[in-house]
Amino acid sequence: MALIKSISGIRGTIGGAAGEGLTPIDVVKYAAAFGTWVLNTTQNNTIIIGRDARISGEMVSKLVAATLQGLGIHVIDLGLSTTPTVELAVPAKKAGGGIILTASHNPKQWNALKLLNNKGEFISDQDGQQVLALADAEQFNFAPVNKLGQYSTDSSFLKKHVKAVLALPLVDVEAIRAKNFRVVIDCVNSSGGLAVPLLLEALGVSTIEKLHCEPTGDFAHNPEPLPENLRDIARVLEKGSYDLGIVVDPDVDRLALVSENGEMFGEEYTLVAVADYVLKQNGGGNTVSNLSSTRALRDVTERLGGNYAAAAVGEVNVVNMMKQTNAIIGGEGNGGIIFPELHYGRDALVGIALFLTHLAKSGLTMTRLRASYPNYHISKNKIELTPDINTDKILEQVQQRYAKQPINTIDGVKIEFDKEWVHLRKSNTEPIIRIYAESESNATADHLANKIIGDIKEILSAKA
Repeated sequence: MALIKSISGIRGTIGGAAGEGLTPIDVVKYAAAFGTWVLNTTQNNTIIIGRDARISGEMVSKLVAATLQGLGIHVIDLGLSTTPTVELAVPAKKAGGGIILTASHNPKQWNALKLLNNKGEFISDQDGQQVLALADAEQFNFAPVNKLGQYSTDSSFLKKHVKAVLALPLVDVEAIRAKNFRVVIDCVNSSGGLAVPLLLEALGVSTIEKLHCEPTGDFAHNPEPLPENLRDIARVLEKGSYDLGIVVDPDVDRLALVSENGEMFGEEYTLVAVADYVLKQNGGGNTVSNLSSTRALRDVTERLGGNYAAAAVGEVNVVNMMKQTNAIIGGEGNGGIIFPELHYGRDALVGIALFLTHLAKSGLTMTRLRASYPNYHISKNKIELTPDINTDKILEQVQQRYAKQPINTIDGVKIEFDKEWVHLRKSNTEPIIRIYAESESNATADHLANKIIGDIKEILSAKA
């Protein structure tokens, strides 16, 4: 069993002892802490909640709603929804905050409370620390019986979300409709099974083949949209009857694409392709992704006359950097598209609409479009350490070894070698250093990562 408390929310496995998993007691404790924080900081007593379709979702949702009502907070429950839909609903309803009940790409035994401020954006590090402090101190003041919060439902927001996407100037419904796209979708039996077909039908997609679109929460495969988990959709596309495949994670904030021949477009390249379209339509502009995302976004941005900036890993960090640099598009290499014209949050629905417009206007197949971008490969590795090892000291020594190279230390250590890079980050929950390396070939990326792993082993041997 596991319970992970972070600034952006509370994530854990269902069941077990209180404090060791996401039990009803833990759900109540952290929902009460967040509700108290909202009341203290905004004096606004309305909170929006919504959930993905995972099996524990209804139970967790009822616990959260009742706890917030107990604090005197009015709860508007969107029911089965998506993370970006809840993010849009918070400011639309002028609420004090939002809670999304989803463990995102984690398997079905996991659930989480993801916390939003009154802008519908993930709470900051400082705000998150305040929520965790309130939970630890259990400083809750529940309302008397005549001041309990009200509970209401609103199932209209998925349609409102789709309508907002269609209203964007860069989404060209007529261009998409004219292409008569034949699309296969995999929504991993979660709320994407409701949202994605709704969007595609509104966009005029002629044929939609649905895989795993029943929102039962009984995930048909590991829900993280990685190539090894997408064999079902790849097999359908290999038969050659469709133009592309679309895959979302359980809460619909990550988007993966599959080419017409069943090959993965590459999760890293979802953002690259959408950014390419947005930048071309805008006549250039600034972009942001995190330090572990592909260099291809920087290449595309600079080629079109814009500036690229790298943020620390984490959506809230990317959003902050986008605001600082006035970026017109950004996100993360895990398929997360952030398009500020709609809202500051990863949103697979806006990603789908922008990508299909791009594909329609380009006149290219998926494979030809993918071939038009710089081709990089990322090697993902980790080295496990013993708990007594000071990982910060190890990272410092690696940094010293490569002091002559360009280095970024806002999130671990990122070392650049011309068009190649290595990014080392320590885990916050385990004695592990994650080592990502990128190059123009898999073999070189692996070699680069292994070189750094060898350096770490040398440093450890010297200490022994």
